[in-house]
Amino acid sequence: MEGAKNNFHFTGDDFFGDKDVCSIVLEVPNSALGAQELRIWARTLVPGDGGWIQVERGARPAQAVILVEEAEAKRVAGTLLPDVLTYDPTRPARFPDNGRTLTDDAFDSFVRILTNGKVTEDKVGAHGDLLRDFPYVGPPHRGVSNGRA
Repeated sequence: MEGAKNNFHFTGDDFFGDKDVCSIVLEVPNSALGAQELRIWARTLVPGDGGWIQVERGARPAQAVILVEEAEAKRVAGTLLPDVLTYDPTRPARFPDNGRTLTDDAFDSFVRILTNGKVTEDKVGAHGDLLRDFPYVGPPHRGVSNGRA
């Protein structure tokens, strides 16, 4: 993240390495999804006047947090929009072409598109604190209070 703000000079420091993520994990067998491609996204809602207000919607990681010049934005948008994560249950999951596994380095794929191939990685890699069984995401980090990183 810091490298993206520093002209894409990544050091391998993982800004999110000690952060926790509030997750909803759903495990469904591919056979229950049918044989056609799915398009998946998530919404973030917050309480507002008279109900819930959507404050973000997205599927692919990092798209909402990095802004580029207009011409580059149009090129990137042509590649990344609509912002849905497609998944064909008849093929193996692999980001960015078909869903995403927990060990896919999604940010590297995004930074390659954003920089038109000039930067290919952030030197961080996938997290190694995943669980072997459901829900798979790693346990909360120590020293976190009130569920916040």
